[in-house]
Amino acid sequence: MTPAVLVKDLAYTYPDGHRALAGVDLRVEPGERVAVLGPNGAGKTTLALHLNGVLTAERGQVEVAGIAVRKRTLAEIRRRVGVVFQDPDDQLFMPTVAEDVAFGPRNFGVAESDVPGRVATALAAVGMAEHAVRSPMHLSVGQRRRVALATVLACEPDVLVLDEPSANLEPVARRELAELLLTLERTMLLVTHDLPYALQLCPRGVLVDDGVVVADRPTRDLLADSALLAAHRLELPWGFRLD
Repeated sequence: MTPAVLVKDLAYTYPDGHRALAGVDLRVEPGERVAVLGPNGAGKTTLALHLNGVLTAERGQVEVAGIAVRKRTLAEIRRRVGVVFQDPDDQLFMPTVAEDVAFGPRNFGVAESDVPGRVATALAAVGMAEHAVRSPMHLSVGQRRRVALATVLACEPDVLVLDEPSANLEPVARRELAELLLTLERTMLLVTHDLPYALQLCPRGVLVDDGVVVADRPTRDLLADSALLAAHRLELPWGFRLD
């Protein structure tokens, strides 16, 4: 079976000289939910931004459904891979929620007659249909994160990449988002240092640090390895139990 995502020897250095990725290898099968874990500065977000061509590798290769990420394939790659950024304000810029959700399908050439249906379906999927005519700026952080997810779902991607989706959410919004994500039948990469959230959502965990994959195991097994977590500046919340 062709993998949903295949990353081979991926390396990237930022213009300031910081080496963020130093040879990442990762294979994700269709339908898998994988948590990409690691401390701040480990290279997690940089990896995510390579998956739909926001960043271009200096070495190595990224493939999505067997299609190599190249300049000439970017439109198709971005249709297949939807990235939900940590800050929803990076994705919401139109006057209303509905216009924000419609922007992606229109940009990808979806027939105008089909756009309202895409918008309605995506907003219903995230429980935000009643807010369609509101300004995104008048919503809570949790609501804006749902709308940002809807902007991606409206494009009907094969792969969802979520960067720190639980960040800055109050407990109820955090739980509601997790419940929503569990209903989505798509390949999913969850980029996070929120270890309980990773355990709740993803059967598989990949630990990235210093720009390389240092562990790839069932998430529960990975989180049970306290020495491994400590070596990479991660720890479970006080009182959290795996059993």
